[in-house]
Amino acid sequence: MDVITSLPDKISYLVSILGFGETGWGFYLLAGAAMTLAVTLAAMLIGAVVGSFVAWAKITDNLPARMVGNVYTIVLRGAPELLIIYMVYFGRVVDVVGNSLGALGIGNSTIVNNFLAGALGVGLISAAYQAEVFRGAFTAITKGEIEAGRAIGMPRFMRFRRIIAPQIMRFAIPGLGNVFQLSVKDSALISVTGLIEIMNATNKAVGSTRQSFLFYTVAACLYLVLTTFSTQFFNAGERRVAKSFRRPVGQ
Repeated sequence: MDVITSLPDKISYLVSILGFGETGWGFYLLAGAAMTLAVTLAAMLIGAVVGSFVAWAKITDNLPARMVGNVYTIVLRGAPELLIIYMVYFGRVVDVVGNSLGALGIGNSTIVNNFLAGALGVGLISAAYQAEVFRGAFTAITKGEIEAGRAIGMPRFMRFRRIIAPQIMRFAIPGLGNVFQLSVKDSALISVTGLIEIMNATNKAVGSTRQSFLFYTVAACLYLVLTTFSTQFFNAGERRVAKSFRRPVGQ
């Protein structure tokens, strides 16, 4: 590559490599951002399902279940995130599911495997943190409300639907917002699986253009955009849920 010395030429070159033309990396980086968001949303869904069961295990009176729940949160929060992703990526479960979906014609099996590995790895990590959020939200519920529902003859599922679940969401939304941002940042580690998300796309752009500071700055901005919008989303959800109660959360 020729050395560019004049300032206008440098600016023109930087605009061209960040643009959406034939020599630009704009579409590639935006596609990586979309993949990061997709993996994070899938991971949050997996984490919500697994984390709900883990939270139940931690608050139940069943000693073996409580031990399993405690071990899960200790191990998944204590082990390095990259190690968990490696264990999931090289596990046979992801290969079997991915190849099965590929045989059904649902995308390329390699891409599906990489996506499943990333979403499942980040999701299992997210589940450990979501479990603690749900457990803390449950303990914040006034026990008298649950006892009142039991006293008037509410079935267990109705008590959960009308009393427990709404208040768990009321107290859990701020914590879930933090978990979402942690999952966004953890998704940077799934580049080791070969999935083209923000970090992988950025590394390829850096390797091609040698403009490391520029592209890593752009990657940081993309992560900042995702976390900023997620913060606004969860704040709006918190305000909406708080309208159903006499006092907003925290007052």
